[in-house]
Amino acid sequence: MQIREAKDFLVMQTAEQAALEGVPLSDLEKRMMYFTENAGAIEDPVKLNEEFEAQYDSEEFETKIAKLLHHAHARVKKESPEKARLWSDAIRTLKKGDHYILVLWSLQSTDERSPYDSLKLLAAAILIALAMFAWQFWVAPRVSETGWLSSALHALWKALQTSRIIVFCAALALGLSALLARFLLLSRDHKRKRKAQGN
Repeated sequence: MQIREAKDFLVMQTAEQAALEGVPLSDLEKRMMYFTENAGAIEDPVKLNEEFEAQYDSEEFETKIAKLLHHAHARVKKESPEKARLWSDAIRTLKKGDHYILVLWSLQSTDERSPYDSLKLLAAAILIALAMFAWQFWVAPRVSETGWLSSALHALWKALQTSRIIVFCAALALGLSALLARFLLLSRDHKRKRKAQGN
């Protein structure tokens, strides 16, 4: 597979995915997917980049195309083993050079992350917190009441008590951070979708 064929295939699949999802994809955006500074560029990369930056936000474009590429890849794998092979061939061909579409493909779409990742993180933090509470109110009092601990072991026990508090606070902070991060990502994606629809 030649470089132009590889890009044509990926851009075509991305455009098809955009149509399926009702996502606007302009001719300039498709042209930008062909961007490269290599000798094989189909148009002047400097002029193309200037034209693009005058109309689009690069970060929003990259997020949008990354999402479409990953969704298109998932669709292609379900549709046909032959198309899936062509996708792999296209990526393999482009990896031999320096092409913008590879950057777009390598970006991890926010939708590719499981929507339950943050909840799993929070659940883990809650379980750790519950274990800490159980240790505090059930195990620790029973061990502390025993008189056979040496002074060295008592010192170690106190250090473990302090560590337990630190771990508990860290687990709580981790859970809250996960919730906040998920909220911010969802809020950002919602704003971008509204802006894209407005265009």
